[in-house]
This record gives sequence, C-alpha cells and structure tokens, in this order.
Amino acid sequence: MKFLVTLFGLILVLEGLPYVACPEAMQDWLRKLSEVSPRLLRVLGSVAMATGVLLCYLTQRTDLLG
Repeated sequence: MKFLVTLFGLILVLEGLPYVACPEAMQDWLRKLSEVSPRLLRVLGSVAMATGVLLCYLTQRTDLLG
C-alpha cells in the first residue's frame, strides 16, 4: 500500500510540474488539445495506457531493465 501511495504522489508531482513551470504554455497547449477530435484523443490515450502496462510488466516480471 505504501508503494501505491508513493506512486500516486509521484504521478501528481509529474502531472503538476508543467502547470507550475510554464502555465501560459500549458493553457495554449490545452487550447490546441481541445481542437483535436475525441476519437484521436481516445486512440492516443489507449496507446499511452498500453505502453504504461507494458513498462510495468517489463519492470516487474522480467530482468530486462534490471
């Protein structure tokens, strides 16, 4: 459980960092992102999730990275 809470905290730090470092650029980026079709966003999100699952699997189940 401690690992999951730490992981969640790290995700929040990484997600919040661009908003603290360059809020104007993030507003511009989010404006551009709102113009992208929902279908493309869904595909990109699916690819990101699949990549995350693959990375988790590789780091936990194999010696490939360690």
